[in-house]
Amino acid sequence: MELMLLFGSDLSKIKNADLVVYTAAIASDDVELVEAHRLNIKTCERAVFLGKLTEAFKETIGISGTHGKTTTTSLVSLCFIKAGFDPNVQVGALLKQLDGNYRIGNSDYLILEACEYVESFLNFHPKTEIVLNIDNDHLDYFKNFDNIKSAFTKYIKLLPENGLLVYNADDKNCEDLKEYTKAKCLTFGICNTNANFVSKNIKFDKNGFASFDVYKNGAFLDSFKLSISGMHNVLNATACVALCNEYGIPNTAIKEAFISFTGANRRLEYKGEFNSVSVYDDYAHHPTEIKATSDALNRKVFNESWVIFQPHTFSRLKNLLDDFADSLLGFDHVIITDVYAAREKNIFNITSKDLVDKLNGLGKPVQYISEFENIVSFLKRSAKPDDVVLTLGAGTVTEIGPMLLK
Repeated sequence: MELMLLFGSDLSKIKNADLVVYTAAIASDDVELVEAHRLNIKTCERAVFLGKLTEAFKETIGISGTHGKTTTTSLVSLCFIKAGFDPNVQVGALLKQLDGNYRIGNSDYLILEACEYVESFLNFHPKTEIVLNIDNDHLDYFKNFDNIKSAFTKYIKLLPENGLLVYNADDKNCEDLKEYTKAKCLTFGICNTNANFVSKNIKFDKNGFASFDVYKNGAFLDSFKLSISGMHNVLNATACVALCNEYGIPNTAIKEAFISFTGANRRLEYKGEFNSVSVYDDYAHHPTEIKATSDALNRKVFNESWVIFQPHTFSRLKNLLDDFADSLLGFDHVIITDVYAAREKNIFNITSKDLVDKLNGLGKPVQYISEFENIVSFLKRSAKPDDVVLTLGAGTVTEIGPMLLK
């Protein structure tokens, strides 16, 4: 069987494929998908394909949650690699240590992101699950929060009795997850000191990188340090420690992994400098993620911040407009550009200008600039030495950083 990755439209390659795998974000009228159907070539949605793969491994470890999956999957994977467990890995972003977003190992361990969108994770066969958080997102599919919670409940029920559930004791939406499984349950947290694994004595250096102590069932376990910034990543790392401790991974391996991990692609990723202005890029496209990114950035030492935010999908902007406005208040200067529609058409009667109006109503000065070239010109004129520029969103806004650095 020939395996091919297609980016953009290349119908000539479809005819040579034995199987066409597509993601949930691909529309039914996508030209490659239509061509595959015309040629009677088998097609398979990515989550179903991954689900079949998970059946082949005795220890499938799924990292789920509305936020933090990529970072936590990366941390867990590196810990297993450092410990010599030789895992198979599938992560949702490029990871330097893997030179890509997957790793083929020689073991029964498969570590992968378990995404809740369109209930994709219900196709998997997990032995172990981490649930980082449950938040209001993907309402274009779920419609309301009850349906989101129901999806996670069904996911928890997939665990075998000899499985393991690791979940966030700080998140009230995770409180009752243990009721839906007979698997062993472990909790982690920062605020909830009754959790099995709790991080305390958290300190940040000038880069925003945290050092902290982890306590297991009230007793000191060890001290750890990260090479990524933000309080949310301390929580992600605590989840990782809880899981790795249960799997018998030495603390020395965990420490090495934490220090070596400088972040996945597009997770507050440093891109370079222009005129002594630092440029970062981040994938955050939900208010909770934006607040976490704002917190992480503001723990660094700099003069003023300039954020360029590109809303991702009209439905998300419509449903969470007030939350988006609130999440952007932590930046000094805000630039809003047009919505990245992704899989949607604008049937929601909303545009980026509605977010601009909402921010103005909160007393926050904001610029609306549509064209990327004009954003670059504005920043070149306005940003001062020791400022930081952050491009924010899951769409094409990532193109602005390289344009600034030319």
